[in-house]
Amino acid sequence: MTQLLFRDDAYTQRCTAKVLAADANGIVLDRTVFYPMGGGQPGDTGRLRLADGREIAILDTVKGAAPDEVLHKPAPDSPLPAVGSEVEAVIDWERRHRLMRMHTTLHLLCAVVIGDVTGGQVGDGKGRLDFNLPEAPDRATIEAALNKLIAEDHPVRPRWITDEELAARPELVRTMSVKPPSGQGRVRLLEIESVDLQPCGGTHVARTGEIGPISVGKIENKGKQNRRINLAFAGGAA
Repeated sequence: MTQLLFRDDAYTQRCTAKVLAADANGIVLDRTVFYPMGGGQPGDTGRLRLADGREIAILDTVKGAAPDEVLHKPAPDSPLPAVGSEVEAVIDWERRHRLMRMHTTLHLLCAVVIGDVTGGQVGDGKGRLDFNLPEAPDRATIEAALNKLIAEDHPVRPRWITDEELAARPELVRTMSVKPPSGQGRVRLLEIESVDLQPCGGTHVARTGEIGPISVGKIENKGKQNRRINLAFAGGAA
């Protein structure tokens, strides 16, 4: 099991860790700042710095077979650290921060568009959500509502509830395609104060004002009642 430092503080960019396992398929650490792909959010990239100064480029991060196990995927032909050795894990912070900003934006979109979410993807500088809607909503109205919520600078924070509490409040689950993990006693929620509350294990900014202006792109028809809303940072802002 890996201690997931990003769960408590998404702004932690590096940590020291002990190597639990290492092969070409992935490197497992006892603690990490790297977020593994899941919930529509890509896995982190970055590097592991060895004690002798050499660095291993990490091209992706995914979940392992065991609960809370994280596989750091090394670049081909990288040197592998010895099991039991200590490394420094460093994420590509600029990329992660863009993903955090977009992920929080997609939660705001859930508050603006009333409809069940049927799919989605957090991208680097862009993102999308699919909604179960009979007709496409107005693009300009959505964009204005999103940017208003961003400018209001609402606090964003995680909190936890028990499996039983979540079962008693099914309205919190907005995504039809992915069910929140249960069976471990508690579920992590993401709260945007006065705006939105739903299960999420991803990384997010601390306040909506950190996101910056958002542009709503094409609203696509992906089925009888499936409308895809595409977002991007306005003006390609990074």
